[in-house]
Amino acid sequence: MNFNKHLNLVGQHAFLGASKYHWINYDEEKVKAAYLSYMAVVKGTALHAFAAQCITLGQKLPKSRKTLNAYVNDAIGFRMTPEQILYYSENCFGTADAISFDTHKEFLRIHDLKTGVTPAHMEQLEIYAALFCLEYKVKPGEIGMELRLYQNDDILIANPTAEDIAPIIDKIITFDKTINKIKEQEV
Repeated sequence: MNFNKHLNLVGQHAFLGASKYHWINYDEEKVKAAYLSYMAVVKGTALHAFAAQCITLGQKLPKSRKTLNAYVNDAIGFRMTPEQILYYSENCFGTADAISFDTHKEFLRIHDLKTGVTPAHMEQLEIYAALFCLEYKVKPGEIGMELRLYQNDDILIANPTAEDIAPIIDKIITFDKTINKIKEQEV
C-alpha cells in the first residue's frame, strides 16, 4: 500500500489526536472547555513572542494598565532582556520572561508575564532569582531584587531577601546532586 505522505503534518499533533486520547471520554461541553484552554495556551505563547519582539526592538505599546502594555513598557523602560535562559545544570534551568541586572547598583529585576486566569505564584520568580545567583555566582545577600508578576491588569511586586532565595539555592544544589546520583546508577 502506498500511504499518503502528509509532509505538512510531520512533527505536529492534532487536538483530537491519538497521543492525547482522553478526549474520547469527554462530552461536548468538556471538549469545548478543553479546546478553549488549549487555545488560551496558544494565545499566551504568541503574546510572549510578541512581547519579546517589542522589548527587543524597543517598541513601546500605548500607555495603559493592560497587562501586556504595562509589561512591555516596563521591560523597555528598565532596559530588560526578554526570554533569557537561566542555567544551573541540565536538571535545573528556566527562561525568565524579562530580566536585568544593574552591576553598579547591584540590583536584579525579573518580570513575568502571565496571560492565563490561574493565579500566578511568586515562587517561580524566586527560582529564577536563585538560578541567576547560581549561574552568575552572585550572593543573594549582596544584591537588591525586585520581582514582578503582570497578570489580569495588575502588577504584583516582591522584594525577596537572601532569607527567601538562599534556601531555594540550597535545594537546587542538593536536588541536582540527588538526580545526578540516580542518573549515574542508571548507566
